[in-house]
Formats: sequence, structure tokens, C-alpha cells
Amino acid sequence: MLLVLLQMLVLSCGAQPRCDPQVTGRCKPSVVEKPQCTDVMLSYCDDMPYTRTMFPNILGHSTRVDAETATEYLLISVVESLLGGQCNPEIRMLGCSVLAPRCEGSKVLRPCRSACEVAHKKCSQAFEGIEMAWPYFLDCDRFFVSDEEGCYDPLDGLKEDEAAPTSEAPQPEQAAEPIRFTYHSSSQMIGVLKRTEDRCPDISRTYSIGRSAGGRELLVIEFSDSPGEHQLLEPEMKLIGNIHGNEALGGQLLIYLAQYLCSEYLQGNERIQTLVNNTRIHILPSMNPDGYEAAATGGGDNGSDEEGYSYGSRNIGRNNGQNIDLNRNFPDLTTIVYRNRRQKGFRIDHIPIPDNYWFGKVAPETYAVMKWIRSIPFVLSASFHGGDLMVSYPYDLSQHPRGQNMFSPAPDDKVFKLLARTYADSHKTMSVGSSHAGSQKGVINGAQWSSIAGGMQDFNYLHTNCFEVTVSLGGDKFPPEEELALSWQDNQEALIAFIEAAHRGIKGIVKDEEGKGIKGARISVRGIRHDVTTTENGVYWRLLTPGVHIVSASASGYTRATKKVHLPAGMLSAGRVDFVLQKAPPDSDLQEAERIVSTYERFDPYNQYTQYTMMADVNQQRVERAEKPWWWSYFVSLGGPAPTWLLKRD
Repeated sequence: MLLVLLQMLVLSCGAQPRCDPQVTGRCKPSVVEKPQCTDVMLSYCDDMPYTRTMFPNILGHSTRVDAETATEYLLISVVESLLGGQCNPEIRMLGCSVLAPRCEGSKVLRPCRSACEVAHKKCSQAFEGIEMAWPYFLDCDRFFVSDEEGCYDPLDGLKEDEAAPTSEAPQPEQAAEPIRFTYHSSSQMIGVLKRTEDRCPDISRTYSIGRSAGGRELLVIEFSDSPGEHQLLEPEMKLIGNIHGNEALGGQLLIYLAQYLCSEYLQGNERIQTLVNNTRIHILPSMNPDGYEAAATGGGDNGSDEEGYSYGSRNIGRNNGQNIDLNRNFPDLTTIVYRNRRQKGFRIDHIPIPDNYWFGKVAPETYAVMKWIRSIPFVLSASFHGGDLMVSYPYDLSQHPRGQNMFSPAPDDKVFKLLARTYADSHKTMSVGSSHAGSQKGVINGAQWSSIAGGMQDFNYLHTNCFEVTVSLGGDKFPPEEELALSWQDNQEALIAFIEAAHRGIKGIVKDEEGKGIKGARISVRGIRHDVTTTENGVYWRLLTPGVHIVSASASGYTRATKKVHLPAGMLSAGRVDFVLQKAPPDSDLQEAERIVSTYERFDPYNQYTQYTMMADVNQQRVERAEKPWWWSYFVSLGGPAPTWLLKRD
């Protein structure tokens, strides 16, 4: 016991005396250093209209290092790139005013709420465009104060620059937005299309035609001077990419094309303005987003669109999420043509979809595209593939009895060659680049190249008024990212020239004697066993080669009318050829045509749509749970806390 007491005594003697404020000199009280103004040492904030700041900052970061390693600072360092140059430098400077606030007289000055509100009004749409929430640290009510509270405007210098007079020539109303020649994931594609729509709302709109087997949206962007409205005598055309998911280049080019059309229209490019004002252009960059994601991630697609592209996976992702080759999944109408072509009165156009087609496995993507094709009176179309450098045209299925590859022309062979040559000749290297023996300067008959049944271009031609060709963009189906800009340069003029080809041939209105348009009237060209039909208001478009043509219009209950038409070689727009039909007793041949039309209207007789919709809805929920926005990898790759505050909440 004595030993324990001695130990306690020793400890008490050796202990430091406690501070007693009543005993002078016993000990000195600890001194808490007050924060002092210090130089702004954050590189992305070195152009602020002040040079001194203070820590802790408004967000509570204790030191410069804390602020510099924070996600908030990372955001302002990449925001210019994320927003495509929009709202720069406003957002960055506004963020700096919170991360490195102004310091005067050892006191932090808070930024003005009014400046924040102006920036929010101007830039919130840009954040919406990339599906990013407005950053919490730019909350105007939380971190900014009113003028009465002694604030400062961090954007004041920008206003002076904007107000300063300049002797330079006036700039266009909208500055050209540079195209980022990079691969886009499926969600990134949608983001780019939405941003393009926001930037050019007067000439563009986006709309969905359905969902993939995996639940991803099949989003189309349309360009027209009256978006969403079919205009009388204005042709409609479409461009489709990524029908095979591993053939990635086509989809990227169509994304660039959408941005190009928007920018050039705003810049006053007369050619683009004329094209958009007189054509309704529909662009579906990715018909097979599930396959594309599988190809882009090297086959590890689990519904996520995270980064990590693999360019060497040759066949992964070719098919859709159900392992269906979409370019073999359309109704095989070409076989029906070959079987019945010698039958008297058999028409090689508007062939109904046979009922037995629906007994097979129809992919949701195929279903969506068929409904789309039937709902809009498309005149011209192209789908984009990889594998060689050339343009192929119908028929895709060989007429050889054993199915061997051989030249198998459609009735409109001359028209298809003209359309294919329009693209190939306008391409930088296509007319000399193909190594295929059957290619004629970059143009080849589809069946001569590779015979297939159930292809999309044959379906377009035999089921609707639409003439479609297949553009093959080269052997490298997923070229390195650094080659994308060159690929765009090679194809830019070809894409524009092909869209302009929708104005070849003739167009017009078929009316009765009272001036009312006749729906379903047939436009026939002598020597071409393939008719087109009129729309709801009696309008038609008929692609033709230059030369002299004998054209007739007919409809059940009316007499046939015939005209001789001369199309000069240098004609840049479709010739106007109208018809007025007189009442007459019904013709037996035309009555048979009406019966076929009645059968033609039968689409999805077994109501497969419900099945596809349910399947897509279930998969959509899976994708939405797994997907993160394309910019997410910017922030999670560094291993810090995930900035969930940037995710938008429904």
C-alpha cells in the first residue's frame, strides 16, 4: 500500500501545473491563431478579379490542399469540357468565388446572390443537357448573399469585357460549337442529341421510336424548318447507324452530322439552310444500342454505359441483346418477289408482311423500325455498316437458285446506282478504295456482294415507297478514336450530297375533279415494274434518273392519266408533275390492288406489341438502375467519394 502511495506522489509532483487564471504566472493560456488573408493559389482560379483569399473557405475546406483535392474543385476544372464550352468562364468563376472567396482586411467577402441567379438562369439548361444536377455549392440562397449584406460580384469583370466596344467585324448570332470527335456511349449519344435540340429548337426535335431489348431508348433527331410537322411536297429521308452494334463508326458520324447541321444552320451556311428548310431529315444514330455497348466494353455489357472501350472485339456486339442479327430480322419479301414475279398482275411494291413472319422471333428494335417506316412517307434512306468501303443497293438476296452471290437487280436498278454513286463519288476515297472484285468505283449490288435474306434495305423498297442503300464505311469497324476526325472529313460531303438526292426525280399531287387529294393512288413509270403510292393528301415523290419518262397515275374508281416527263441531267430539285383523275367505273385490276392494300394494312395481327413493350419496360428499369451519366467516370476514377449530389433526382 505504501508503495502505491509513493508512486502517486511522484506522478503528482512530475505533472504539469494546471492553468489557473487567478494565479499570475502559473501558465500561459493557449493562443488560437486567427485566419489571415493569403494568396489565391488555385490554378483554375488565378484569373479572378482579386488575389487574396482565406481558409477555411465558405464550404469549410480548412486549407488550400483540402479545396484543391475536393470534388467541387474537380468539377470547375472540367466544367468547360463537360458543357462543350457553354457558360465558360461564368460557372468556373462562380465556383471559385466559393472555393477561394475574396479576402479583404482579414475578412471573407461573400459573392452576390444576384450574380449567382443570373448565371443559374443562363446556364441551368446546359446542365440539364448533360443530365447533371445544378451543383449544390452554387446554391444561390445558401452560399451567396444580398447586396445589402456587403457582397461582391465575381463576374463583374466579364460584364465590362462584354460591354467594351470593338472594331472587329460583327460575329454570327451563334458561335459554332466544336464537334468532339470521340466515341459516345448510348447515354452520351442521347445527351448530345438533346443538347443539339436545345441549341436549335426552331429546326430540330428529338423523339423516341421505341426501346431496345435491353431497355435502351431508340432516339431519333429530326431536322426541318417545321419540326414535328409533315409539310406538303417536302420529302422525308432517314439515316440509320449501328444496326450491327460492333460497326460503330456509322453511329458516331451521324452524331457529328446532327451537330454539324445545327451549327452550320445557325452560322448562316446557305446550303445547309436550304437543305433543312426544304427537307425533313430523320437521324437514328443507333438502332442497336445494346450491341454497341457490348462491343464498346469488350463484351462485358451489364446494362452500364461506363467508360472502358475496347476496339479489338471484332464480332462482339454485332447482334442485339437477344443475339438476333437485326439485318436478317426483317420480313423476307424478296423471296416472295422471286416466287411470284412471273405471275400476271403481281406488283413488285407494297408487298404485305406475311402472317407467318410474326410466328418467328421479331426483335423489339426491328419492330420499332418497321412501325417507324410505315408511319412516315420516307422517300430516301441509308443505313451505315462496316466491312468494306463501298455502297450497296437492292436486291440483297440473290436470285441464284442455290443462293450463291450474283448480280440481282431490282426494277429501279438505274435509280439505285445513281443514289449509290452520289455517296461514293462525294466520299474522299470510296470510289477508288474498295477491294471487292464486283465493286464498280465503290458501288455494288447487294446480292453480288453478300446474299442475305431479311435485310432492311430490301424491306424498305418492297414494302414502302422508300429507296434505301447500305453504306459500308471500311474494314475497321471500330477505328481508334484519333481517326474519327479524319473519317468525318471523308464522309461529310457524301452525307450532305446524299440528303440532297431526296430531291431527284418528280413530285406532285394526284387530285380528283373537285380538287381533293386521292389517297393510295399509284404512280407508275413505263419500263419500271415498281409503283409508289400517294399519301393521305394525294402527294407523291418518285425518285428517277435524268431522261424522258412516261408517268401514269391511277386509282380505283378513276380513269388513268398519263404524262411525258423530261428530266434534265443538271436538275437540282424534283420536277412538279400533278395529275387530275376523272371518275370512272372500277377497274378489276385496280380492285385487286385495293384488296392487296387492305392486306398491306395488317400489321402485327397477333398483337406482339404488348409483349415487346412489357419486355422493354422491364429491361429499361434494369438499365436505369445500372446506368450512370457519361460524365460520371470523370469523378469516380480518382477513387474519392462519389458525388451523388450531381445526379438528377426524378
